[in-house]
Amino acid sequence: MTTRIYVPCDSAALAVGADEVAALIAAEAAQRGLDIAVVRNGTRGLLWLETLVEVETPQGRTGFGPVDAADVPGLFDAGWASGHPLALGLVEEIPYLARQQRLTFARIGITEPRSLADYLAHDGYRGLRNALALAPAEIVATVTASGLRGRGGAAFPTGIKWNTVLKAPGTEKYIVCNADEGDSGTFADRIIMESDPFVLVEGMTIAGIAVGATRGYIYVRSEYPHAIARLEGAIAIARHHGYLGGDVLGSGRTFELEVRKGAGAYICGEETALLESVEGKRGIVRAKPPLPALAGLFGKPTVINNVLSLATVPVILDKGAAYYQDYGMGRSRGTLPVQLAGNIKHGGLIELAFGVTLREILYGYGGGSASGRPIKAVQVGGPLGAYLPESQWDTPLDYEAFAALWAVLGHGGIVVHDDRADMAKLARYAMEFCAIESCGKCTPCRIGSTRGVEVIDKIRTGVQPVQQIHLLRDLCDTMLNGSLCAMGGMTPYPVLSALNHFPQDFGQPDTSRHAA
Repeated sequence: MTTRIYVPCDSAALAVGADEVAALIAAEAAQRGLDIAVVRNGTRGLLWLETLVEVETPQGRTGFGPVDAADVPGLFDAGWASGHPLALGLVEEIPYLARQQRLTFARIGITEPRSLADYLAHDGYRGLRNALALAPAEIVATVTASGLRGRGGAAFPTGIKWNTVLKAPGTEKYIVCNADEGDSGTFADRIIMESDPFVLVEGMTIAGIAVGATRGYIYVRSEYPHAIARLEGAIAIARHHGYLGGDVLGSGRTFELEVRKGAGAYICGEETALLESVEGKRGIVRAKPPLPALAGLFGKPTVINNVLSLATVPVILDKGAAYYQDYGMGRSRGTLPVQLAGNIKHGGLIELAFGVTLREILYGYGGGSASGRPIKAVQVGGPLGAYLPESQWDTPLDYEAFAALWAVLGHGGIVVHDDRADMAKLARYAMEFCAIESCGKCTPCRIGSTRGVEVIDKIRTGVQPVQQIHLLRDLCDTMLNGSLCAMGGMTPYPVLSALNHFPQDFGQPDTSRHAA
């Protein structure tokens, strides 16, 4: 009987030698005359354990990790037994994984990402089949009732956006997926595209059927070559088997998909700059109105959603709006894929229902800092997200609760810093990042960020710090209220949160805290 051994093909695993591990397992098995099939699955998201090797047993898949090439002969010598030092027991029972609520990531790490048969065997394309039995307005109503919101920055209700495009006049409409995952500490989009690409293809197809769009574009950053290859492969397979094309599953509906590569500009994560780039132009922000839902790609009504939003649509159409809405709290329904990075012991991806606290994530899942030192600050929501001090870690992960703190959840990326972090230096980095990545269209962002770097440098070197801090606050107010898009409008978040919560790093006493 053939024993199946799973070795991830995700970029994180490849970076630590997964290909070599897989090749050595196959070679060692052949040398020993063992009937073993090596399967390249996606990642489980337990990135600190990569390369995580799983062995199929009658009880379930048992894990070993982190495995490198030198460990392979010894694992065979031990018969892949539970007593081996790298043995983790049943993978599904590892606490980090077992305590999650996986909806969008239900198949991640379980299936072989290149296999349509594997996808179908794990509830794939059930959502699309259900959608094809509904009228477009009914599909939109289901997504609206689920409470799904954008998993990018603005957290705009997905159903409302779809309804606007559905009702917009015109026979030519588009679906655009923003896969330009540029935020620090974020990798959930990449994991979806590399480990379960068919779910994104299915979600975009459902969106197209719902609003009357016949073509979609996935805008992927060029730094993701494995994701691009995986998506292009999945699109070709889906088209070959009738899940894309001129007659989707014999329904008479048309939907086609194409991957477009971004050139690495952070600003192209902003939806209108992204549209300019897809059209072959320089990625510069457009003024609104008109909204992309009414005049988007090539001037036509366009749905623009994040990877996570579109990849969540299939489970909603499969299991129903009430099923999805049953998770979460308040107006934040369903689950949020949280990405733990930075100075954290157990970095990786965690999918949890909204409502869990930051403290529980940092210590219950992350295991505290990797350095063993006290955690000082946590940045949530990418390079333009606020720095949260320990006093705010009991806030539940909820869009409105974070907004009340003058913070954002964004894409769910969490970057951890221990007590050695210099918050003034990190504030300077935020301004410098904005100066480098600004599209240059508006003065508050283009000039304000450059002046911000200069002002923070003066504060850090003790040149009239009180006056310079007052100037920095005025500058942030101008950027916040005068910038054309969130690039300049959100740069004040990390700067002011660092200044407000960690004044000592700016040479000021702890008592000099101001409201943002």
